[in-house]
Amino acid sequence: MTMTSLKPLIAVCGTTGVGKSKLGVELALKLGQEIYQDCSGGHRWRGARIINSDSMQVYTGMDVITNKIPQAERMGVEHLLMDFKQPGEQYVVGQWVHDAIQVIEETHKMNQIPVVVGGTSYWIQHLLFPNRLASKDLNSTPIEATTSGHPMSALRDSISQLTPNLLNLWTALPESPPNAVTHPEDALSLHELLQALDPPVASRWHWRDTRKVLRSLRIMKETSRTPSEIISEQSESPLIPRYRTLCFWVYAEPSALNSRLDERVDDMIKQGLLDEARSLRKIASLSQAAISCSSVDVKDEPDSPASDPDYTVGIYQCIGFKEFHEFLSLSNGPGSQEAFKKSVENMKQSTRKYAKRQITWLRNKLLPAIHSANLHSGNEIPMASMYILDATVLGDQWTSNVLSPAESITKSFLREEELPPPASLSSVASAMFANQNKSVHPSDVLRARKKIVCQVCTTDPRRPVMIDEQYWDAHGGNRLHRRLIAKSKKGFKGLPPGPRGSVAPKRSSADESLYPDESLHTPS
Repeated sequence: MTMTSLKPLIAVCGTTGVGKSKLGVELALKLGQEIYQDCSGGHRWRGARIINSDSMQVYTGMDVITNKIPQAERMGVEHLLMDFKQPGEQYVVGQWVHDAIQVIEETHKMNQIPVVVGGTSYWIQHLLFPNRLASKDLNSTPIEATTSGHPMSALRDSISQLTPNLLNLWTALPESPPNAVTHPEDALSLHELLQALDPPVASRWHWRDTRKVLRSLRIMKETSRTPSEIISEQSESPLIPRYRTLCFWVYAEPSALNSRLDERVDDMIKQGLLDEARSLRKIASLSQAAISCSSVDVKDEPDSPASDPDYTVGIYQCIGFKEFHEFLSLSNGPGSQEAFKKSVENMKQSTRKYAKRQITWLRNKLLPAIHSANLHSGNEIPMASMYILDATVLGDQWTSNVLSPAESITKSFLREEELPPPASLSSVASAMFANQNKSVHPSDVLRARKKIVCQVCTTDPRRPVMIDEQYWDAHGGNRLHRRLIAKSKKGFKGLPPGPRGSVAPKRSSADESLYPDESLHTPS
């Protein structure tokens, strides 16, 4: 497929709180003011529809806690894939990509431009680059029908060697991932099963990441292939964009963004965030009651779920729900004011950390993917382009630094004219593009984040401490690690050292493989 045969798509991504929704609406309005014709004269585009790519904003209601753009600020621009799922439902990346493709096709048939807007950047990445999600369509041949010597036969042999307990677990995988905090034995059993069937992928996931572990097992059920085999196959094919893509990364320096995010949390609380959090607790209680077939009457105790919600699934992941758990549980009892202050600070901290993870994904995943796609395309004109727009300073500078360059680049993009060098827009852009050569091969990603159990820090075998191998040097310098070595007097020397000067890892929900079910993303 040639570059010019690909239909155009515009994506607006970036961290929470930088103005993505604002820019999306402004671009859509601009696209409705004149006709844009490509150089071949084959297409005449006018108008745009916005497609939501925020994993939390797909849910109905909960407008404050998920930071949806208010109706008045949408300026009559149609917003799709927003407000259409019930809060108790799961909606994951593969489902969204399928739905987004359909909406994009409809938009193109209307001679309008699809503008994808949202902070769940890995959703955008899987939309832009096909063949990086595992699917039951990849190979649905039953394991029993395979022949000896085929990789699927190896999986069949591994299944035949499972212990009775693991075989029973494989035969009846749970519908939803267990909570690793409240049910660590169940979480470890799932990880043990994955270890028996696909050791490379099992070493990639922490045993607490039960959604990822369960998804890996379900991939085997659906495809009759191991995820590591699929990843190896994916690494052999280059990244080819599904659309001719123009991507805008709206960026603000953390020094300016963090104070904005703190102020926004205060505003969200004034706008009714706590009422929405209480509603979510009711929904969680009803879901738990339905699953357990119990007769919990949540109407009598609206702030007291039968048990803690699973904060790793669906809308329950959104920032502002888990953070206020302690405060809402106290119901104005002793210590409630102190709990409220703590909850507010926790929410601000979680929001800042989430913004940092979003930057990490864009810099280390999406930007290199776009660079790799252009590097191997053989086209003089890029099949996908990313431009970083500096939104560090707002006010009048929003127009000069963000809106005006975005409108100008969009006009040239739709007319298939030469685009300016992405690094030329600002000093921020120049610095960011210095990192675009990072490998995006799925096999490299799999190998890069291998996890190993630290025998020193594992004081409870039911809860093994797993460390990224590349960070072992940093972990070895951890105060608790050193204290446990001294206390044990067993002369633990730890694991083979990783790279010197590594920074100790923080568990990042933005870190996903290239075939995830869904990561722990929150609204933007």
